[in-house]
Amino acid sequence: MNRIIQANYVWFNGKLVEWENAKVHVLAQGIHYGIGVFEGIRGYYDECIKIFRLEDHMRRFLKSAKIIHLEIPYTLEELINGVIEVVKANNFKTDIYIRPVAFRGSGSIGVRARNPVEVAVIAFEYGKYLKPTGVKCKISSWRKPSADSLPVYAKIAAMYLLYHLAVVEANNCGFDEAILLDSEGYVAEGSGENIFIVKDEMLITPPTYGAILEGITRDTVMKVAIEVLGMKVVERRIKREELYTADEAFFTGTAAEITPIIEVDNRTIGNGQIGKITSQLMELYQKIVKGKIEKYRKWVTEVK
Repeated sequence: MNRIIQANYVWFNGKLVEWENAKVHVLAQGIHYGIGVFEGIRGYYDECIKIFRLEDHMRRFLKSAKIIHLEIPYTLEELINGVIEVVKANNFKTDIYIRPVAFRGSGSIGVRARNPVEVAVIAFEYGKYLKPTGVKCKISSWRKPSADSLPVYAKIAAMYLLYHLAVVEANNCGFDEAILLDSEGYVAEGSGENIFIVKDEMLITPPTYGAILEGITRDTVMKVAIEVLGMKVVERRIKREELYTADEAFFTGTAAEITPIIEVDNRTIGNGQIGKITSQLMELYQKIVKGKIEKYRKWVTEVK
């Protein structure tokens, strides 16, 4: 569990406010009905804060809001500037996590109400989300809903009750993380991560037409695997049994970065250690997020 270390300022509804004054009313619709969207963005400290794929995250933030009729009153440029402003104001000297969030506030009650939208950007110190040496996972009894049940393409707050239930179930059974299947029984994703397996030197991941979030770290890994490692990358459905018998498996996500999966349902993945390809990708990823590889420097926003 990552306990939040309080920062000094939050960007809230267009201006900086002191951390302790960034408050919402208990009647906010976002609290009662999960009407909200958010992003998770990492900033890495390397002489200055280097924010990874900031514009891509904020574009997805706006897309998610549009899908659920959430009218964010700021442009892409204003949101990006808000992130930079709050990072500068807090003068971080360590790795951070950035959480933009938008939700319907208070005013009226009921699911038909369309209360004013509130927007915040919170930034705070952050370390590793999952064990970088590898995690043991459980296939959850909870399923990822089909795309006609909830908007799986959007990063919506309401979806995360499902992930909470899945990971609590896994933790209660002694596992580190949960893996959810989709409504048809194929592998979907973790409780907050996309998933990859390695089979015969080939990288395989569930397709975006399935019930998965189109992850930005997922996209990064796919591009790097093709462009740097020269691997074949395939997007297709993955059977549960294929996961058990994979040569390697790993999660990807902003918080999780690249996390090896060493066990699923008490079945050892590969030899139970970090696989060769997973290790190569982990090493490349850490260089890329800090702007150490010229080809991918465009993904890094430096805040000085």
